[in-house]
Amino acid sequence: MTPSSETALTRPRVEGDREQEILDATLEVLADVGYDRLTMDAVATRAKASKATLYRRWNGKVSLVIDALLSVKSAPTLPDTGSLREDLIASFCGMGGLTDEQSVATFASVLTAITRDQDFAAAFRREVIGPKAEVAHTIFVRAKARGEIPDHVDLELLAPALAGIVLHRMYLIGDLPDEALITRVIDQIIIPAATTPTTEGTHHG
Repeated sequence: MTPSSETALTRPRVEGDREQEILDATLEVLADVGYDRLTMDAVATRAKASKATLYRRWNGKVSLVIDALLSVKSAPTLPDTGSLREDLIASFCGMGGLTDEQSVATFASVLTAITRDQDFAAAFRREVIGPKAEVAHTIFVRAKARGEIPDHVDLELLAPALAGIVLHRMYLIGDLPDEALITRVIDQIIIPAATTPTTEGTHHG
C-alpha cells in the first residue's frame, strides 16, 4: 500500500482540489440531466471516484448538489450607492445576478426539483436563495429608512418582486434577462410601486 492510499483511508473527508473536482462533476451532470435524474452513481462516474468516496463527504444528493451550487456562487455583496435604483441595478446585474448566465442556467436545472423534492427545496431556499434574498430585502429596508419608500409600502411583498418578474419573463415568455430588461423593470414597475404615496385620505366625498 502506498503512503498516499494510506492517507486516503485515514482522511475523514474529501478535501481540497479533489472535493472541487467532485463538485464540478456534479454541476456537469446537473447541467446534462437535471436534478431529478442526477444520481450519486452518475457523479461518481463523471468524477472518476467511488461512490463510497462521495458518501464519506455527503450523505446524499441534496447536500452534494447544494455544496456544488455554493462552490461556484460568490457571497452576494450588498451595494451602498445611497439610491434604491442604483442599489438594485448593482445587485441584480453582473456576477451572481439575474444577468449571470451560469446562475440562470443552474436555477433552470433545479427548477422542477424545487416543486418535487421538499428536502432539496428547503436547502436550496435556505443556502442558495436565502443570502441573495436577504441582500434584496436589506436594500429596500435601507431605502425606506432614507425616506425613499413610504412607510405604508409592504416590503415583504415588494422585495422579491424584481426577481419574480424577470424569472417569469424568462421561463414563461422566453425573454432572456439582460441589464436593459432589468433596468426597465426597475424603472417602470419597482420604483413606481416603491415610491407611490398612499391614496388614503385623498378621496373627497
